[in-house]
Amino acid sequence: MYNSYIDHTLLGATAKISDIKKLCDEAKQYSFKAVCVNPCYVRLAKEQLKGSNVLVATVVGFPLGANTFEMKKAEALDAIKNGADEIDMVVNVGMVKDHNWEYVRRDIEKVHNACKMNILFGKKTLKVILETCYLTKEEIEEVCKIASEVGADFVKTSTGFGTGGAKVEDVKLMKESISPSMEVKASGGIRDLATLKAMVEAGATRIGCSSSVKIMEELGEEK
Repeated sequence: MYNSYIDHTLLGATAKISDIKKLCDEAKQYSFKAVCVNPCYVRLAKEQLKGSNVLVATVVGFPLGANTFEMKKAEALDAIKNGADEIDMVVNVGMVKDHNWEYVRRDIEKVHNACKMNILFGKKTLKVILETCYLTKEEIEEVCKIASEVGADFVKTSTGFGTGGAKVEDVKLMKESISPSMEVKASGGIRDLATLKAMVEAGATRIGCSSSVKIMEELGEEK
């Protein structure tokens, strides 16, 4: 069951072609929901996963969220053209801290339009990364509200490159702050089965982690 929650993730700077191939093989072996790779590996991952049900996710504006609107939109369109099924975009954290909510809305809208209004490639899933380690409760609530109004599919806790990762209390707050049609992805620091279960119990329906195989081995030992 838990395998279907997992985005098997490899976003490290030193990831090689062989590492991406291994990631995809593991994703097929355990029937994970998706792999999450850097944009340069989207096409490779798509080829490696051909014939499977595993989706390809990639990141936009990663990891700082400080790219311009148009750059993020272009990144998303390029990734979709290369075969991405899902886009995990980072909001502009500085603009969130400035409470420049109109900017934040436009930022999400640009990528949303790339994901949802591309006639050639169809609609793609959009996840909005908040980087919760830097945000107050009120800021988390406001970004969730904006993402809901724009029409994103998920809000996501973290990039894994900030000062902290997913927390149960943040997942609960995000779940309470989004529309009923939206979902929460917890990512960052989820390295064991107990933590994964806690995130799911808090309301996460997708888990981003690089320790996915270890977690599946733990699950096997538990049975």
